[in-house]
Amino acid sequence: MRDLVEIGMGRTARRAYELDDIEIIPSRRTRSSKDVSTTWQIDAYRFDIPLITHPTDAIVSPGTAVAVGELGGLGVLNAEGLWARHSDVEDALFRLVQATEDSDDPAAAVKVLQELHAAPLRMDLIAAAIKQIRESGVTVAARVSPQRAAELTPDLLAAGVEILVVQGTIISAEHVSRGGEPLNLKSFIADLDVPVIAGGVGDYRTAMHLMRTGAAGVIVGYGYTPGVTTTDSVLGIGVPMATAIADAAAARRDYLDETGGRYVHVIADGGVTTSGDVAKSIACGADAVMLGEPLAAATEAPGQGLYWTAASAHPSVPRSLVAEAVDQELDLRTLLFGPSADPRGVTNLFGALKRAMAKTGYSDLKEFQKVGLTIRG
Repeated sequence: MRDLVEIGMGRTARRAYELDDIEIIPSRRTRSSKDVSTTWQIDAYRFDIPLITHPTDAIVSPGTAVAVGELGGLGVLNAEGLWARHSDVEDALFRLVQATEDSDDPAAAVKVLQELHAAPLRMDLIAAAIKQIRESGVTVAARVSPQRAAELTPDLLAAGVEILVVQGTIISAEHVSRGGEPLNLKSFIADLDVPVIAGGVGDYRTAMHLMRTGAAGVIVGYGYTPGVTTTDSVLGIGVPMATAIADAAAARRDYLDETGGRYVHVIADGGVTTSGDVAKSIACGADAVMLGEPLAAATEAPGQGLYWTAASAHPSVPRSLVAEAVDQELDLRTLLFGPSADPRGVTNLFGALKRAMAKTGYSDLKEFQKVGLTIRG
């Protein structure tokens, strides 16, 4: 039963929970972390760790996408980002870094990003970036917005994209528009031979709608990062992640029954900043996490210590700051697998996930989704 709270006469709101509100309960059994598997598979593509990168130029270049793939995750390149618009991305990023250093106004860097994204998309540039990833032998994934998915997807598939991510701040299977032809996700996905991951969503019903379009994965959340994303301030929209993940997992279970066995993966995108958040996301029902800001500290990240999301470059309603991340002192391998000397859970993200699974007695991700949970306070 939903926990409804009266917030005024005749108006109720649902009580929902963030990842910080919950804790994982140890079970009566423990095991060695060497006996724990973090592998997962979407369609025909198998990965060693449940990691998908947030598709922002701050952390994903063609080179970074290759590095993430070689370490067992999935790097997602933004097909509408800087690598699709500028032949000299290093110069574009230099302009952005200079803007953050020369001004205390947070709008200064956002204005630079808006200017950089005003340049036209060039398919020759994005095709070259995709070719670099493809030739490395890792799985190739690219993100498009719902508004430009129909336009860009044929060229992306021709360039070699193997997993397509259709991502907006909020996405639905039913978009109403007076002008132009809205994207019909169901027919769009039906015409493709590659798996599609779509989102973000924040509730059971929308997750179920997206699953019924044929999506192979559903993104839950909008990449919320404290001090970076401002969707709650700008639009008043928020997604309490623990509840949202659990709701999407319930939709996945019901859709599995409805279809007689079709499994749709749930990807948690938001509020995941530590290894404990990774573990809690899986415990709430996610199959994988979409990480952004935690990876900005990697020496391979192109943002040079800065982090922002694609929503920062929106021409009229930006919903992300350009924030300074921690110093880039560690490589991706160390961030993901350790060893770590930092007790805050910001390094060895997936080594710690294995340890959490082992300490609670679970051997794989599917089992770990059944772990007991408590609410703080």
